[in-house]
Amino acid sequence: MAQELGAIGPDDDPARRFLHFGRGTALLWPQGVIYNERYLSIGEGTLVGPNTAITAGMAPGQEMPTSPVVSIGSRCIIGRGSHIIGHWSIEIGDDIQTGPYVYITDQNHTYDDPDAPIGRQWPAEAAVKIGAGSWLGANCVILPGTVLGANTVVAAGAVVSGEFPDHCVLGGVPARILRRYVEGEGWARPSAR
Repeated sequence: MAQELGAIGPDDDPARRFLHFGRGTALLWPQGVIYNERYLSIGEGTLVGPNTAITAGMAPGQEMPTSPVVSIGSRCIIGRGSHIIGHWSIEIGDDIQTGPYVYITDQNHTYDDPDAPIGRQWPAEAAVKIGAGSWLGANCVILPGTVLGANTVVAAGAVVSGEFPDHCVLGGVPARILRRYVEGEGWARPSAR
């Protein structure tokens, strides 16, 4: 009963703080850290699992240079305990599913000065885009600048950085293409290097 009462739907007051909160969408209880909702957009019929963090910026009340900072499409399922931490632009397409504990960010620390603490160095930002129909396995990490084509599978535990075409299976640390579907040719594995 607590889970049902604690879920946030489109007609609830907290949903009105979002840039867009689609019909049939729900944030399951207990919610994770969610702030700067005015920069967050969630499409229709999306289910966000318990303890999932969705944020824009570093702290509540921060003014952001872009809007939306985080855009989650329609008919998505975001696994419990996942973190979607935006600073510039994270675009998650329609019909995306994630396993639990997926981490997606468009900002990372730099290491330009070997004598300065990492946490005090200026971070780098690069937009992230996840193509429609994709599946992100449990505990995978999507790093700044990642662009995934449509209908891409990311294996559990993979760490992804870079641009990848439609219809691939990615895995590893760092992630690489394990298989790719090519129209007229079917599924192929990349040639060994």
